[in-house]
Amino acid sequence: MATKNIPEHGYTEESIRSLDWKEHIRTRPGMYIGKLGDGSSKDDGIYVLLKETIDNSIDEFVMGYGKHIEVNITDGKVEVRDYGRGIPLGKVIECVSKINTGGKYDSKAFQKSVGLNGVGTKAVNALSDFFRVQSIRDGKTKVAEFKKGDITLNEKEKSTGEKNGTMFTFIPDDSVFHNYRYNAEYIQNMLWNYVFLNKGLSIYFNGEKFFSENGLRDLLQRNVSDEVLYPVIHLKGEDIEIAFTHTTAYGEDYYSFVNGQHTTQGGTHQAAFREAIVKTIREFYKKEFDPSDVRTSIVAAISVRIQEPVFESQTKTKLGSLTMAPDGGQQIRTWVNDFVKNELDNYLHKHPEAADAILKKIQQSERERKEIAGIKKLANERAKKANLHNKKLRDCRVHFNTKHIERLESTIFITEGDSASGSITKAREVNTQAVFSLKGKPLNCYGLTKKVVYENEEFNLLQNALDIEDGLDELRYNKIVIATDADVDGMHIRLLLMTFFLQFFPELVKSNHVYILQTPLFRVRNKKETIYCYSDKERVNAIGKLGPKPEITRFKGLGEISPDEFSGFIGKNIRLEPVLISQDETIHKLLDYYMGKNTPERQEFIIGKLRVEKNVVEDQPMTSVMGKQ
Repeated sequence: MATKNIPEHGYTEESIRSLDWKEHIRTRPGMYIGKLGDGSSKDDGIYVLLKETIDNSIDEFVMGYGKHIEVNITDGKVEVRDYGRGIPLGKVIECVSKINTGGKYDSKAFQKSVGLNGVGTKAVNALSDFFRVQSIRDGKTKVAEFKKGDITLNEKEKSTGEKNGTMFTFIPDDSVFHNYRYNAEYIQNMLWNYVFLNKGLSIYFNGEKFFSENGLRDLLQRNVSDEVLYPVIHLKGEDIEIAFTHTTAYGEDYYSFVNGQHTTQGGTHQAAFREAIVKTIREFYKKEFDPSDVRTSIVAAISVRIQEPVFESQTKTKLGSLTMAPDGGQQIRTWVNDFVKNELDNYLHKHPEAADAILKKIQQSERERKEIAGIKKLANERAKKANLHNKKLRDCRVHFNTKHIERLESTIFITEGDSASGSITKAREVNTQAVFSLKGKPLNCYGLTKKVVYENEEFNLLQNALDIEDGLDELRYNKIVIATDADVDGMHIRLLLMTFFLQFFPELVKSNHVYILQTPLFRVRNKKETIYCYSDKERVNAIGKLGPKPEITRFKGLGEISPDEFSGFIGKNIRLEPVLISQDETIHKLLDYYMGKNTPERQEFIIGKLRVEKNVVEDQPMTSVMGKQ
């Protein structure tokens, strides 16, 4: 039998190498900061760098030092200044450039800190094109500067009249974070969360003050964009704080925190609260309510402070099940359950108006659930018969091969028409990008009940494709991208889809899963160069750059863009604008204005505002809150 030639790969002692701290971070940045991204998503790496820097200042405040923090971002440069104790001057360089070095290993100094691994500012240093640290401590100061983790300046200690504290300055490395842009609203939400969780703390962002008197109660009042059915219930104990209410919206919406860290993927503490509220409500009313009826339309926030929290990744977005309660004697799940059972039961006995409102909401949810129960089964059978995964949905391989890829990697494009969906399908990255094809304009579902989701074939198929019937836990794609033509019809379809999400699945938008795909309006080229332009201003600049009489093509629809060209627009240079909800409007008022009976006003909006609001540091375009009035 013939022997196949097997190439030699030279696996010897020389093949084994050790990376130093900065090489490892730069080679495997995802291990330290999650995904990279360009700033269009709130969990992109540039926000993790900012957060890791601010966390050090927050830890100082928690320990009783420094009541205000200054954050400034200009032209991509970030400055964070606190007025805490300052890093011990002899350890400044080690704290930002030597892995597993920091004060947080001393549990007495930082008892309930987030940054326990001594990695945060090292990752910022290694992934920045410029990094500067200055510590001011007892009349002396120390400054060091770095470039991509390599030290470029090591100043000697000198005297100063500045107040104690630490200042970090950095510019993210654009070779790692391609075409990155800071979104002002993402940063503002981050800073609001910090002050909601740290009473007495003031943060100034580019001169704007962030301060909260009432903790999680303020958080809910700022973030709830629907009518509340009763005043926010606010429960506080040692190392635990909970606030919640029910609204007129569908779904469940949670804000959970551990030691000030926003655990966007929840975890044990959030799961314990969801269980505890059902158990407590059942015992209070002495009725075995369905859990979904109790939790439908709830908006809640929970914050816990514990020693040695166990997270499921370095980015600390989900609390692990092994975490113990602050007293160390019981699991955190039991601790949260006991707190909710005692405090909520007492509250409901003392506030019969709130108890009555909760009961009415549960009964309403129960009636609606039973109303649609009969059609859900038939609707799901229709979805299967429609051969969803072969006709309506061209899925990505992440969902049906044996190789595991995080959901963070996956995207679904929702488009209309065979030509547009065909172009995207041929151009997409098949491992992580899926395409869902609409058949014509979706139904305007504003004011309708969730029953329509199952009765309307398009909505039912879309819900099945996303797997969001029972909430976001099973959401199959991290990014849901609406890809419509840049014309009046395309904008109308965009609004109809956003209405569907906001009406029935608002948590998708609030959790920043919904985006608008920006495709070029013009192609300007000569024999040597091609430039794609996303605005008339870019078109004018391109003409000036390419010289006289270049060829100019105006793309009227996605179907006109060839698959070869499309691959460049949905690859690593993809331009996505997140759909954001304005704090100035409730979802009900927003939908009523744009999707209600005021048709002439809505038409004026569609025609006159195809480009939605700007809200970005450095005045670069990002999107939208369905536009503002």
